[in-house]
Amino acid sequence: MKKNIAIVMGGFSSEVNISLTSGNVVYNHLDKEKYNSFRIHILKEKWVALDAANNEYTIDKNDFSFILNNNKITFDCVFNAIHGAPGENGMLLAYFNLIGLKHTSAPFYQMALTFNKRDTLSVVKEYGIKTAISIYLNKGDVIDLNQIIDKVGLPCFVKPNNAGSSYGISKAHTKEEILPAIEKAYKEDTEILIESFLDGIEVSVGVIQYKGKTKVLPITEIVTENDFFDYEAKYEGKSKEITPARLTAEERIKVEKTAKKVYSVLNMSGFSRSEYILVNCEPYFLEMNTVPGLTEESILPQQAQVAGISLKELFENAIETSLNTL
Repeated sequence: MKKNIAIVMGGFSSEVNISLTSGNVVYNHLDKEKYNSFRIHILKEKWVALDAANNEYTIDKNDFSFILNNNKITFDCVFNAIHGAPGENGMLLAYFNLIGLKHTSAPFYQMALTFNKRDTLSVVKEYGIKTAISIYLNKGDVIDLNQIIDKVGLPCFVKPNNAGSSYGISKAHTKEEILPAIEKAYKEDTEILIESFLDGIEVSVGVIQYKGKTKVLPITEIVTENDFFDYEAKYEGKSKEITPARLTAEERIKVEKTAKKVYSVLNMSGFSRSEYILVNCEPYFLEMNTVPGLTEESILPQQAQVAGISLKELFENAIETSLNTL
């Protein structure tokens, strides 16, 4: 019997279109002989399943089912391709947990924790992981620019605490640039993070569960034409992503060891892609993405390809791992 797989995509955040692209790539690469896969659009205005002709069928939220040709379709597993809320912040995963539906992501608490940059940094610091110096602000807090500069220095990064894909992030070079950067970040989130600038090599490293083991994928070096790895650099060709990264053996081993430790201490499962800055051979952890881009051009699939793992194998491994989880 073929398993029914729901590929959820869309979401409620600025990343909706990126998620739809990722979800369609997953749909196109899954073996149709092995799975009955359905694209599920989870949007603010509707939850719908699509058939091969793009006809829409309303999802019954009581059990995440829908009716197709007078037959009730239920699912054996959900492939989570929603970047941002509600797929990456744990909300949707908590719902699946409540109705007893397996999914390809980490448990909902791990997803919620890693989506919150501030809380993730607080946890990993306790395990000796190096991070940038940071300040946290909530909307409405008094902003003391001198205090911010005294703590994190210039230039500094201002970023939303709970947002992905580089939305709302700015690099402030002067005191005058901090306030507009804060206002920009608040458009994405009511909590923001201001971090010291780390001058080093930026790398991105995927860690996944593959065939029952935690696997660190080949590291990617990020070389951006822009001032930093912003949205334009990430999605509009303004950066060069070099896999494997041009690191010394010592640097590579340190990044791999740190990435595996972070995955472990956060009690992760499923996909992850974390960002680090290497300063004098020491990796500084920035953040973790638990629903990374899944297109052919995205970083984690590039890393898998270098490791000899095709997209078909990458996606099917995630599904089979989930199906075999108690």
